[in-house]
Amino acid sequence: MLRLFARFICVTLSMLGMLAEARADDDIKLSNNQRIACSRGLSAGKLQNINCRSYAYLFNSRTSEFYRCQVSVGVTRDNKEILKTDTDGGCVSKGRIFTENSAYSFDATETEPANTNSFFGTGGTAIWVSDNRTLKVRGCVLLNVGIAPDVLKCVDMTFAK
Repeated sequence: MLRLFARFICVTLSMLGMLAEARADDDIKLSNNQRIACSRGLSAGKLQNINCRSYAYLFNSRTSEFYRCQVSVGVTRDNKEILKTDTDGGCVSKGRIFTENSAYSFDATETEPANTNSFFGTGGTAIWVSDNRTLKVRGCVLLNVGIAPDVLKCVDMTFAK
């Protein structure tokens, strides 16, 4: 009887471990607001360059830490064939929005780069994070200023009645 009880405890603990692991897997979420930008250009010898870049945000809904991920593909071709293909990509941590852990929802949208050099670099990102457990929302803007590290400033929303 003691062995049967011990087995029951082991099976129960392992199932709880699997549930906790599955729940931890749900903490990482991809933003719903991906963007893509492409450009074409001609170079010497009638070669054509095609470049596309896309980005997305990955968010830890428990810690409010977020990452900016980017992928780019470039193709060089002539009139008959593809001569070269380049790919690049990766994710960079951008920090946390809230210092305390909870259950958060997240979305972000990024401005497309300007066609000319702008005073504030390539643009900014609007980030909205809300706590799923309480009435708490933080709106943030991440600016790429071009001459210094990115600037992230957030404002806690107030709720009027």
